[in-house]
Amino acid sequence: MAQIRELVELPLRHPQLFKSIGVKPPKGILLYGPPGSGKTLIARAVANETGAFFFCINGPEIMSKLAGESESNLRKAFEEAEKNAPSIIFIDEIDSIAPKREKTNGEVERRIVSQLLTLMDGLKSRAHVIVIGATNRPNSIDPALRRFGRFDREIDIGVPDEVGRLEVLRIHTKNMKLAEDVDLEKISKETHGYVGADLAALCTEAALQCIREKMDVIDLEDDSIDAEILNSMAVTNEHFATALGTSNPSALRETVVEVPNVSWEDIGGLENVKRELQETVQYPVEHPEKFEKFGMSPSKGVLFYGPPGCGKTLLAKAIANECQANFISVKGPELLTMWFGESEANVREIFDKARQSAPCVLFFDELDSIATQRGSSVGDAGGAADRVLNQLLTEMDGMSAKKTVFIIGATNRPDIIDPALLRPGRLDQLIYIPLPDEDSRHQIFKACLRKSPLAKEVDLRALAKYTQGFSGADITEICQRASKYAIREDIEKVKR
Repeated sequence: MAQIRELVELPLRHPQLFKSIGVKPPKGILLYGPPGSGKTLIARAVANETGAFFFCINGPEIMSKLAGESESNLRKAFEEAEKNAPSIIFIDEIDSIAPKREKTNGEVERRIVSQLLTLMDGLKSRAHVIVIGATNRPNSIDPALRRFGRFDREIDIGVPDEVGRLEVLRIHTKNMKLAEDVDLEKISKETHGYVGADLAALCTEAALQCIREKMDVIDLEDDSIDAEILNSMAVTNEHFATALGTSNPSALRETVVEVPNVSWEDIGGLENVKRELQETVQYPVEHPEKFEKFGMSPSKGVLFYGPPGCGKTLLAKAIANECQANFISVKGPELLTMWFGESEANVREIFDKARQSAPCVLFFDELDSIATQRGSSVGDAGGAADRVLNQLLTEMDGMSAKKTVFIIGATNRPDIIDPALLRPGRLDQLIYIPLPDEDSRHQIFKACLRKSPLAKEVDLRALAKYTQGFSGADITEICQRASKYAIREDIEKVKR
């Protein structure tokens, strides 16, 4: 915010500062970030603070089917702004009117881009007009617009951190009637990846939840509602918890992101693996100050390997749940497509989503399908798998230490994975998840049957002894089948 005020408020309010030092003030600023992060709101707030005339252009509104009219609309907007200087021209969804010219087929878009370039170059530095553009896709804008002298500065309006989310929640709840048990700090900790619009929707949903509870005692036919009922209404922590369960960060809605409900109790055995995972994933999220104190950067990734059905996916979900992180699961083959360059774009997109929803556990199942040793894929369509792997390595190296994104890979074939992926700084911790021993099998039986009513003669120790060589998935299946037979027997008893 300070950066925007410096770039917009100073040139409009005190242009003499720039004149005395002999530099030209910036002409344009590009705000980019996920939808709902407050780009439009920031532009309006800055205009309000400076008292400047605010001229808003919604990208698609400029477009016209008549030749030359779209450019004329744009010219009129700039003329109007210059007449009412000092002013701010705000172009929302700028990517819809100024896409890359080499990639667009429409002649209208090309002409609009050219017109916009001409108008921005024609803005006199004395005119006190600043252009602010907003987009969710900065890389799809024509590069000529992004050079110095046009959109001089690009500001990333990112997803708010915990402190930012708390401030946003306080703003949205200041007029709400909250119960004493509402803990906004706790809610801000649980809303990773939420932007301002998502938090506003969360508060609305919590309020609606409160209203729904009172619907039984409200007579909708009456003209007025009893004052006693209105006074008794207050949004509680439980309402917020229900709202959290039904809402998702908007930036991640097209990606399957979940906060799993699997806990350590659901996993039998594997105590050493659990401890190692806690040290690698949970501690950096819960105690970042300890890592800073000892000058240690947390590990970026872990590779689980072992026979199928031993709980690799379950462990990844459990650790995400234990440290209240978002969880994105990616099946290796899903990334590969027939179109050239699209597979790599998919990898980039997934990592962008993970960064936006940090802290996040990014889980690659069947990693061997996309990370085999380069050059070994015979008959690979144009080396797609090699390109995906290169992109994967680049993204892992580009991970900022501030963004707590943990990568967990799972495979049954660690021998065919490219060694570049397993070096320190990438998936540097290899954790073997073996077939369960007798004690672990006993724990798995207990975990699977903890909600089932058991007859007295059921001896879980004996069952663990007889299931030598069974995986966790096999034992879960045994428990499921036993429950199914019990249900069948129960229903048949009732019928008799």
